[in-house]
Amino acid sequence: MANALLTPTAVTRAALAILHQKLNFIGSINRQYDDSFAQSGAKIGDSLKIRLPNQYTVRTGATLSAQDTNENSVTLQMATQKGVDLNFTSVDLTLSLDDFKSRILEPAMSVLAANIEADAFSMALDVYNAVDNIGSAITLNKALQARKKLVDNLAPGDARTLILNTQDNLDLVDALKGLFQDSTEISKQYREGKVGRTAGFGTIYENTLLPSQATGTALSATTYTVNGAVTANGSSSVTVATGATTFKKGDVFTVAGCNRVHPETKADTGTLQQFVVTADYAGGAGSLSFAPAIYTSGGAQNVVAAGMANGASITKVGGASAVYKPSLAFHKDAFAFVSADLVMPQGVDFSARENYDGISMRIVRAYDINNDKFPCRLDVLYGYKTLRAQLAARILSN
Repeated sequence: MANALLTPTAVTRAALAILHQKLNFIGSINRQYDDSFAQSGAKIGDSLKIRLPNQYTVRTGATLSAQDTNENSVTLQMATQKGVDLNFTSVDLTLSLDDFKSRILEPAMSVLAANIEADAFSMALDVYNAVDNIGSAITLNKALQARKKLVDNLAPGDARTLILNTQDNLDLVDALKGLFQDSTEISKQYREGKVGRTAGFGTIYENTLLPSQATGTALSATTYTVNGAVTANGSSSVTVATGATTFKKGDVFTVAGCNRVHPETKADTGTLQQFVVTADYAGGAGSLSFAPAIYTSGGAQNVVAAGMANGASITKVGGASAVYKPSLAFHKDAFAFVSADLVMPQGVDFSARENYDGISMRIVRAYDINNDKFPCRLDVLYGYKTLRAQLAARILSN
């Protein structure tokens, strides 16, 4: 299909502003690993192991009780390449196409960046901390509950962000409009529809790219029970007794009696540990996969010693076959995103790197002598990984 380019006859030289969602999620998470990839003379391939902090238990008394150090890591892989491909004839470039960057490259880069942010938002389904506000409009209390979940998991006080879907942003701004706040910040609520700084978050954004989440057919009272106690350290699946309903990846559930412990003292908090389903479950008796893996002892202990007891009931956050769009509270180190500078080819008509919303994009335009055309491609090589899901929480409203 031929290009339909506007000629300068009766057309303004500059286009209207690009309609684009700025990348406030990718811009708010850990980006420190970008420089680890594609270094000339020190290339590491497509994977980087990120070391997690060691965890230890505390001795009481004078008797030495040595413990082993078991270091853990997560692997961040530069695994995805996305691009936008264009084609121009020499006639297009000669007669019709001025301002190549503003008319062609910037709109292409904006849609590419938005698709990358939407892709990175899939990490929200790794988050097991959830504030259940389904069926109601978000309130400041629910934002504070999300903050509480971060604090309970010892998230540092800095670099905390709350990203709201557009409905949650509307509801929260409306709920807060009468509260006292700095005049410059309160004015932004009216002019920009943003909350600003409140509820213990350094920044609160709204984002149109937050994905909807479909839940399984299981009711909140799922009727599923644990079939065989789960107490082994590192367990990430539980055998469930017969049932007919399903779970979807991203569903959050709790198990009766399986309380979370304080990350450092290992004291029972009296609060049920939340788990997230990591793979769709078709129903019936079988093995349900979840995160976080449970640890009932040692430095990594995250639940009480009893773990998941045999016969314990399983309760889901939310109802059956629901669709909702969560908002996301997180500390910067909950997630990581990397993009690398792709190699620049030689002997082409045009090549350049552009940084768009913090993402390195390579643009290459070549000449096809056989067809008198100039094919052009924009490419991004990137990867993302949930590093510490305990430092994030979903708010499920409306």
